[in-house]
Amino acid sequence: MSFNDFLGNERIVTALRGMLSRSREPSAILFTGARGVGKFTLARMFAQAANCRRMKDDFCGECEPCRRISRLADPKTLIEQALTERGESADAGTVERVPLIVEAHPDVWAIFPDPVRLRTPVARPMIRVGQLRAIQRAAHFKPKGRRRVFILDGADTMRYTDADVFLKILEEPPESATMILIATSPDSLLPTIRSRCLQFHFAPVPGEKVEEFLSKRTELKPAARQLTAQLSSGAPGIALEFDLEESERLRREVLRLIELAYNGANYRDVFAATAQLAKQEKESFENVLELFYSLLTDLLELSQDQKAWFPRNPDLRRELEGLGKKINLEWVANSAANLDRLHRRLRRNVSRQLGLDAVAISMLHQ
Repeated sequence: MSFNDFLGNERIVTALRGMLSRSREPSAILFTGARGVGKFTLARMFAQAANCRRMKDDFCGECEPCRRISRLADPKTLIEQALTERGESADAGTVERVPLIVEAHPDVWAIFPDPVRLRTPVARPMIRVGQLRAIQRAAHFKPKGRRRVFILDGADTMRYTDADVFLKILEEPPESATMILIATSPDSLLPTIRSRCLQFHFAPVPGEKVEEFLSKRTELKPAARQLTAQLSSGAPGIALEFDLEESERLRREVLRLIELAYNGANYRDVFAATAQLAKQEKESFENVLELFYSLLTDLLELSQDQKAWFPRNPDLRRELEGLGKKINLEWVANSAANLDRLHRRLRRNVSRQLGLDAVAISMLHQ
């Protein structure tokens, strides 16, 4: 593989290659964009290119550094190994003393939000102060190869109080290291951190390119590829792991809750639906909220009698059209505002169940 194999966002790839070719690698980079659009993949590729023994602005994939860093293409196994070595019953002190660090190569570290335990992970993994302090110590070490690279996936999960530790690294950056922060939105990070990073925002990959990608990597039939590409919203990483049957079931559950709330169903039925979505789904709660936004967007467009309607959930067209004829703009806007409020509160570890209950109740009383 090489940079030429990266799907979409060619301008970002070109900019990174230009930095490497001129040996002008920045001390800090911020990658933002939707989940699954390729931010971590490109960060890993940059780390390979920055340490490749054969090439300067790309990577060969065959030399020893390239092969070792390529293990980050599937970090789940490395994360599980690190958690197993730390022990399943890790307490708060152990989590900080033995931070979760994936070291694919002596010069390349990947930092992920720490779930604390493998079998019973915490509800909201986050980057912890122990991980940041480990980076702070290691950043000034002389690289074994060409450049040290630290990839912080989920940089937006670090507490604002802990972010001060990371800010110290950015204020006095080592010349031989690059920090790559990965987040969904730049606004989720402190302005003082954003201002010290070279920022790149990843756009969704066009649907036809995602379909072509799926045709090479999966055995999906054309109709299923097209629907998967559309539902993945231009994110190849999501499309590759997409389960159409499970996605349809989950989106129907979310739409059912919206319909129950709009029709003024009794509290027992509404709370049973919120409990299912908040606690019993395999999908993360944050991703469940994204389904609410997607369905509300379709309902908003239908409520405005859009003649040229391109649904985000085409397989639920009939159900959406039925509900969209009843719902008005004000109801959808208020529902979205309450979802926004819950989304902001998740950072403070509010109860997901109670938060979704509050959103549903607000829908009931509009």
